[in-house]
Amino acid sequence: MEAVEETTFSFSSEAPQEPDRRRQRRHMSILRVGTLVRNDGRELCLIRNISAGGVKAHVYSTLRVGDPVAVELKSNQQIAGKVVWTEGSNAGVAFDAPVDVEELLSSQTLQNGWRPRLPRVEVDRLATLRVGAHIYGVSTRDISQGGVKVETDCPFEEGDEVVLTLDRFRPIYGAVRWYEDGLCGIAFNQVIPFQELIGWIRR
Repeated sequence: MEAVEETTFSFSSEAPQEPDRRRQRRHMSILRVGTLVRNDGRELCLIRNISAGGVKAHVYSTLRVGDPVAVELKSNQQIAGKVVWTEGSNAGVAFDAPVDVEELLSSQTLQNGWRPRLPRVEVDRLATLRVGAHIYGVSTRDISQGGVKVETDCPFEEGDEVVLTLDRFRPIYGAVRWYEDGLCGIAFNQVIPFQELIGWIRR
């Protein structure tokens, strides 16, 4: 069974403090995965605590106090901020401006029809894509727990059932969602567990 992470959230305008000074507020048990955007790229992280003023995140790279970063809990919705403390693998990020916590944690479809996607990170690795009896070489461009974008010369059709094989990773079953100008979006049939995906990315 996939591990469940506890994400604490509050409506305070202050950023979450370091563990020994944190005040426990309203919380719920969920797995909240986010993307940390830095000047040198993007990486997945685990959000431990969130308020209107910032987040506490478990990160997989070295951060320094004062580093400018952006946090993304929904694709294409970045929240700018800076690192205000670090402790081991955890870091506190203060947002440049307060956010609406309820809207940020909501997964409902917006009025414009856009539905939030799982956080993604850019990758540049070769893979194979099997469609029926044919196997094609592709290059991955970004990946999330729920899908992948690949670069390919083959114009796949929406709805094509595929099997994606990444280097040193199990085959992943999915379906083509779109194809445009040499890029193809694939939705996985099952969400990849976070620890499995982050382990592959770090390799």
